Amino acid sequence: MGKTGLFDLEKHFAFYGAYHSNPINIAIHMIFVWPIFFTALLILYFTPSIFNVELSLFGSSHVVLAFNVGFLLTLIYSLFYFFLDAKAGSLAALLCFICWVGSSFLGCRLGFSLAWKVVLVAQIVCWTGQFIGHGVFEKRAPALLDNLAQAFIMAPFFVLLEALQSFFDYEPYPGFHAIVQAKVDAEITDWKDKKQRLVS
Repeated sequence: MGKTGLFDLEKHFAFYGAYHSNPINIAIHMIFVWPIFFTALLILYFTPSIFNVELSLFGSSHVVLAFNVGFLLTLIYSLFYFFLDAKAGSLAALLCFICWVGSSFLGCRLGFSLAWKVVLVAQIVCWTGQFIGHGVFEKRAPALLDNLAQAFIMAPFFVLLEALQSFFDYEPYPGFHAIVQAKVDAEITDWKDKKQRLVS
């Protein structure tokens, strides 16, 4: 059964789905959303930390895990995803922490002077790809123009949920996909009607 309020997955996913109904745009987001999250954590690796933990990886390699803003962001995203849906949210949380550890490892290797350049290029490429997806294929402005927080916080989880639905027929509970699709269709119809009234 669906939750309500902040953890209303049906409502959030229907909002996201209304802006991502074109298959090519969906694929573009599946490719680019998680790299945006990863590279955001990479630049946040260099923010001041409360404390650090040094781990050895693969023999001689080591990584310094910084418990800082990047870790806090990872924790918030992970907990939020878990409370949206325990199964898919657990996988999303695992991916968030893999991104945190991976970005920490890369941050150690690159140093700030090179890392910020990598982040800048990756963010430009990924955001450009998504805007092309919306402008050329979806033909609708991105969700972030209507709900910035929802777009940033929800996007990594929703592209994962979209992939789980597409490749494994996963549903948080029976009937979820049909309920959400009906809401998406209604929202898209409403948007098209409003757009038509503005033109005429």
